[in-house]
Amino acid sequence: MISKVRVEMMELFYTHIEEMYYVREITREIKEEINAVRRELDRMLAAGILKSEQRGNRLYYFLNKKYPYFQEIHQMVVKSTGLGKKLRKLRRKLGSVSFVMFSGRFVRGLVPRQGEIDMLVIGEVVLPELELIVKAEEKNLGREINYAIFSDDEFEFRKTRRDPFVMDVLYGSRIMVVGNEDDFVERNLPGV
Repeated sequence: MISKVRVEMMELFYTHIEEMYYVREITREIKEEINAVRRELDRMLAAGILKSEQRGNRLYYFLNKKYPYFQEIHQMVVKSTGLGKKLRKLRRKLGSVSFVMFSGRFVRGLVPRQGEIDMLVIGEVVLPELELIVKAEEKNLGREINYAIFSDDEFEFRKTRRDPFVMDVLYGSRIMVVGNEDDFVERNLPGV
């Protein structure tokens, strides 16, 4: 069984993938005992999940992006925390949602480029419910979340017309939060 401290540390590191933390900073962030944090840091270092670097008199810990399961763990954390968790938990309130995906840039904490979106929602959506969830997350992030909503039919129509926006979504990096990646690709690739 995975310890509660390890889960909290994974969430901390994988929701802030560019950050470096020292031990006391981690204990403050996750509100856990220092010995438990040190024990988990040793385990995560030994497994190759984290790396460490001495800076001055502090030892900093950060994610090893070359860890073989980095992407998979990152995807799990994105789906099970923050906006991903809220969207999955409140899916029924949102209407009949077929797919929700986050762009790769959004997941990495980067602002979208011109014409890009952070999130795409496909299905028959109860807009006021979605807006409440997004507004709360925008407050947490301190920035606007750019998103687009399409009905299933509208998305299919745009896909068959090879709409540039839809093609960018289909061929860009993304994490599926609701729906299956294989179904999304199979169903939505032109000519399929």
